Amino acid sequence: MKYNRQKVQNRILRSTLIFLGLFGIVILRYAWIQIVDGDAMARRMDSLVNQDVKIESPRGRILDRTGRELAVSTMTKSLYVDPNHVKDADTLAADLAPLIGLSEEDIQQKIAIGGGFVWLKRRMPQEEYEAVRDLIRAKSYSECLGFKSEAKRFYPNDELAANILGFVGTDDKGLDGIEQSMDKLLKGEIQDAMLQTDVQNTPILDSIFSSKRTYKGDACKTVQLTIDAGVQFIVEQELDKAMAANNPQAVTCIVMDPKTGDILAMASRPTYNPSRFWEYNANVWRNRAVSNIYEPGSTFKSVVAGAALQEKVVTPNMTIFDPGFIMVSGHRIQNADNEALGPVSFADVVKHSLNTGFAQVGLRLGAENLTKYAKLFGFGEYTGIDLPGEEQGILFEAKNMRESDIATMAIGQSIAVTPLQLVTAISAIANDGVLLKPHIVKSVQNPDGSDYLVNERTEVRRTIDSATDKTLEGLLEQVVSSGSGKKAAVKGYRIAGKTGTAQKIRNDGAGYLDGHYIASFCGFAPVEDPQLVVLVIIDDPGTGRFYGGQIAAPVAGSIFSQLFRYFHIEPSSDPFADMEQKKETPKPKKTYEGVVPQGKVIVPDFSGMSIREAAKKASEVGVTFESEGSGYGSGQSIPMNTLVDQGTTVTVYFKPD
Repeated sequence: MKYNRQKVQNRILRSTLIFLGLFGIVILRYAWIQIVDGDAMARRMDSLVNQDVKIESPRGRILDRTGRELAVSTMTKSLYVDPNHVKDADTLAADLAPLIGLSEEDIQQKIAIGGGFVWLKRRMPQEEYEAVRDLIRAKSYSECLGFKSEAKRFYPNDELAANILGFVGTDDKGLDGIEQSMDKLLKGEIQDAMLQTDVQNTPILDSIFSSKRTYKGDACKTVQLTIDAGVQFIVEQELDKAMAANNPQAVTCIVMDPKTGDILAMASRPTYNPSRFWEYNANVWRNRAVSNIYEPGSTFKSVVAGAALQEKVVTPNMTIFDPGFIMVSGHRIQNADNEALGPVSFADVVKHSLNTGFAQVGLRLGAENLTKYAKLFGFGEYTGIDLPGEEQGILFEAKNMRESDIATMAIGQSIAVTPLQLVTAISAIANDGVLLKPHIVKSVQNPDGSDYLVNERTEVRRTIDSATDKTLEGLLEQVVSSGSGKKAAVKGYRIAGKTGTAQKIRNDGAGYLDGHYIASFCGFAPVEDPQLVVLVIIDDPGTGRFYGGQIAAPVAGSIFSQLFRYFHIEPSSDPFADMEQKKETPKPKKTYEGVVPQGKVIVPDFSGMSIREAAKKASEVGVTFESEGSGYGSGQSIPMNTLVDQGTTVTVYFKPD
């Protein structure tokens, strides 16, 4: 028994020594792997299991003032190929081509580039992604094909506000509009990360990894605009109608809140779909409201009238003689209808937009005052709006102006402005004479919802005194109630404004293009409490009609009418509301059929006459002649063949033919 016990103990000892030896070998091997081969093994492990990936957060949203989405981003899959691991390029191309909409030749060319990474198709539709994913699984293409997540921009309203929003390029870079000007704030951030995968390149614990992808940085901000999508839609509908009715080269419209400087709508035609911007001519990408300059024509007379009233060069009832045309430094300035009205009040000069009258007023103001007030109203300088490509406009230096330059500037020529500058200036008139900075970005929010930036109402300066501004508003109201802007009128509402018709400048700047015009209207309403300013510009109409009062004013009137309903603006007490009715239904008077007594005259029939013909006829008969409107006689305050005292005043109402 003693011998057997010794034998067992020896066996246990030998076993223990063997296990200790094996354990020592393991320890030595582990130490060798960790210390000697550690770095090499770690690199091998990384190459087999870990993949470097870039996590891209979606681009920030663009909203209208009410929170409606104008531009959004979603994460999509982009397909790439690793040419180094492609075994049969022809077969791969044949399998992929029908799934991703590329030709086999295009795919083969991309594979032929070589290297370890080549894009095949970026930002694929969901159905294409699913089809390629199934192909990879079915034919074991995981070694040479793969996907990366990228953000794709969508514009859910198609063309709506396209020239404001702009568009985004392939690399999520804003290339125009708000997308460009706010690119640094909107752009998503790309972060480097490490993803662990198995032998089939399937992410390990992908759900856990995905939960850590939530972006918490400072980019990807949400930009909220001052634009109202409802107002924008109304405006763009009317511009489409104007394009169809007038066949112009382009149409532009801006709607502004004169009390805040907020742009409520800004649109141009022709336009494009920013989701497919590459399908359109690059010319239509341009935001004409801020990037185009033009001679404003008679709409600029609103500013000249304000300057003249402020400097007390004129009063509303001051008489100015209209000879039909005047010569200034060898330059002929004439009225649009080539008519002469003789002695008229300054109020009528504004109402009928008489070039001769404004040229005389401009000369009385002088170069210094004319350019001074143009600058006060914001012309010749950038507005600073948050949009790319804004033009500064062109304004004379007073010291370089000749008398002919003064006279032509006073009628809206020899000056170049942007539509945004003009609507901002008219908004100053609607805002008691105070110029505001225009805004199109209302606010910018951080990813957590907090405010990063809020644009408040910004006063730039006072342009004219409040009392002067009230007088000017009254003159501009008469333009719409009974002057050249009557077609912008909306029954029940008081609207003030000014029409404009200007010849287009030649591309080389040497003179004007014959037969090419820019028609415009800019006005505000309601006069007693201005809430809207509307500018409509019709560039080079192709129908033969080109006066602002004929084609631009009706578009503005239609926009005003719809916006009054949209904003629930109550009708105003319009002192001019019954004027047209009174004109067309004058108090009946007994017609005379006997011998004309001494000191009496018979009122002639002025219907169908031009202003010049009517004035001449009135002078021959012996009655005092007054006119309202332009074109040809359509009515008169005293019926024809009525016996009246010699010198009695007869008002003749004129309308375009």
